[in-house]
Amino acid sequence: MHTRRRGSSGSDKPSADEPPEWSDVDPEDIEDRVVELAEQGYEPSQIGMKLRDEGVTGTPVPDVKLATGKKITEILEENDATSDIPEDLRNLMERAVRLREHVQENPQDHQNKRALQNTESKVRRLVDYYRGDELEPDFAYSYEVATELLEDE
Repeated sequence: MHTRRRGSSGSDKPSADEPPEWSDVDPEDIEDRVVELAEQGYEPSQIGMKLRDEGVTGTPVPDVKLATGKKITEILEENDATSDIPEDLRNLMERAVRLREHVQENPQDHQNKRALQNTESKVRRLVDYYRGDELEPDFAYSYEVATELLEDE
């Protein structure tokens, strides 16, 4: 979006209708583990990697959606374990706050000034996307709002 590159190409996940035979974990156990990991402070993407690597009771879970029929975020919503801000927006806000603090300390760093502008542009674009559904209708991004939200979590 804000680079000279042409985008990233990669392989798609293989299409599968059911989980592999070697992963025969009970869907309820998976949901319990997802909620447990969320309570420990893990984000949805980190939960997916933990389940892939460690699994539930030693058996890896290659795909939570195939095993349970629900996405990780859906499981978290059902159990009221979601955060106030979507994960992608939160990560971009953290980056923007770090960049802003760096640029304030190093005013001659023009490359990071540009990076800050691009990051804040992405944040504003995402805020427009989430406004009304996951954010309040009158939510507006600013450095002060971002630091306040990130301190609360």
